[in-house]
Amino acid sequence: MSIDVSGIFSRPVLNIAHRGARSLAPENTLAAARKALECGAHMWELDVGVTRDGELVVVHDATLDRTTNVQEIYPFRSPWRTEDFTLEELRRLDFGSWFTREDPFGELSAGRVSPAEGEGYLGEPVLTLQDAFGFTAEHAWLVNVEIKDLKGSPREKGLVEKVVSLIEALHLTGQAIVSSFNLDYLERVRTVSPGMPVGVLTDDHHPRPVELLRSLSAQAYHPRLSTIALDEISALREEGFHVMVWVVNDEIDMRALIAAGASGIFTDYPQRMARVLEEANLSAGMKPAPIGR
Repeated sequence: MSIDVSGIFSRPVLNIAHRGARSLAPENTLAAARKALECGAHMWELDVGVTRDGELVVVHDATLDRTTNVQEIYPFRSPWRTEDFTLEELRRLDFGSWFTREDPFGELSAGRVSPAEGEGYLGEPVLTLQDAFGFTAEHAWLVNVEIKDLKGSPREKGLVEKVVSLIEALHLTGQAIVSSFNLDYLERVRTVSPGMPVGVLTDDHHPRPVELLRSLSAQAYHPRLSTIALDEISALREEGFHVMVWVVNDEIDMRALIAAGASGIFTDYPQRMARVLEEANLSAGMKPAPIGR
């Protein structure tokens, strides 16, 4: 089956805000999504987790202690796994103060995030997937939906189907691509929604990515930057696949990937990527390689 991804890949190279603009705002929150949109990102990437009562939430880590005040609010519920809390319990947590306190990318100390903005992140609430999709739809934006690998968890049942159902219910099929490291999840996406674009996430170099992509009827390959050579990107594009590389924060790497024909670049700095793309569009020899077939 041919899947139309022209709406998603209508630009030469996608500027993809990794967990939102997480260098400027607390990751996987509406604040980070707003910042990414403000920076000119074409798409944002978010991570899907599940609560104890089966609600879909936007959280990257398996546990909540890095990005919330869960240890303060629920001190006796270690190891503070997302899946062990109900949505109502997550609503009691602060998903923003840690960013202002820790300044993980140094943007507050550098003055690129103002003290007022930092103060505004205090008390940032948990983001449900429905609200994240609502924001995406409201702004006619694009989203990469990474389904976290919950293999072996009791919360795994129906996870893929819930995500796909919500995408379809909010009419985001032409604006969303679903990715995962769990290849079984991608097969389930293909089963329940044959027209849904999927991307294969890899953390290691794969010796035969074309075979892998074809076996899953996938549209895109999402390799870690350190695991793919520039000539492999061109080869995959010629075979008809899109290549979206993660996580790229260095401008030199961004320029090299653009020249090699990458379809998209996941970055913690969409503001930086926007500048690089603007330069590339004006520079000879920096046009992306055409996609084959």
